[in-house]
Amino acid sequence: MKTRITELLGCEYPILQGGMAWVAEHTLAAAVTNAGGVGLIAGGSAPIDYLRDQIRQCKAAVGDKTFGVNIMLMSPNADDLAQLVIDEGVKVVTTGAGNPGKYMEAWKNAGVKVIPVIPSVALAKRMEKAGADAVVAEGTESGGHIGENTTMCLVPQVVDALEIPVIAAGGIADGRGIAASFMLGAEGVQVGTRFLASDECQIHPTFKELVVKAKDTDSVVTGRYTGHPCRNIKTKFSKKLAMGEKDGSLSPDEFEQLTLGSLRKAVQDGNLDEGSFLCGAIAGMINDVKPCREIIDEMFAQAEKLLGK
Repeated sequence: MKTRITELLGCEYPILQGGMAWVAEHTLAAAVTNAGGVGLIAGGSAPIDYLRDQIRQCKAAVGDKTFGVNIMLMSPNADDLAQLVIDEGVKVVTTGAGNPGKYMEAWKNAGVKVIPVIPSVALAKRMEKAGADAVVAEGTESGGHIGENTTMCLVPQVVDALEIPVIAAGGIADGRGIAASFMLGAEGVQVGTRFLASDECQIHPTFKELVVKAKDTDSVVTGRYTGHPCRNIKTKFSKKLAMGEKDGSLSPDEFEQLTLGSLRKAVQDGNLDEGSFLCGAIAGMINDVKPCREIIDEMFAQAEKLLGK
């Protein structure tokens, strides 16, 4: 399946793996890249030496194939990470939570492809003007930090507003989602939640089990009143946060204190009492754990069959 995204990134399939904090490390990124997509390592707020090691391990596993790094621009180490990707010859950067404008010239001079994740047409236009090579239009169905617009509504509006290619994200877990994204005008997809249930994903077994057992109604958004809404799998902890937000028994400060470190507790410890298991609304469709290559091959075989009709 050839699109402007496969040409831009030099990959077999127009699919990016989401840069999920604490989840997207070198093993998963390398598996997705070696399966024909573009794997991403999550920068987050991790120490630069750790991320340098992650990048080098991924590079050793994939050779000259394309992988990337996701940079959360609100992170305190964003400046150092922006320089690190240049120093290490990373080919692709995706960005979130801010405007990458101040890094754009240096990245472009280094040959880095820049793909911001955006929740609105207005921000998409700003990113194109700043020099982005493509954008990821991410709907509210996604896991983790979210905007309010749905994938179905957001993607075609962004496509109509831009000249650069658009990658759809949010609620995509099989070939039907890919085919639908292409019908909306996207030229690629970004997938996160489906890769949580992959053999190569290094999350705690409890997290994988929650994803596989999730039903269509097992998704909850918390944190809207703090200004940082996040989509989680329903657990006792996430329901406690949602209720505290709803009835006012948790102040924004108390909410922030409770959720401090909660993602690490979910990913590494499988801690159901204190962990935030960030996950997309599409988890109800995911029923098994399999290798990344099998996931990607199956998705695109189904998509191509549907688009061929």
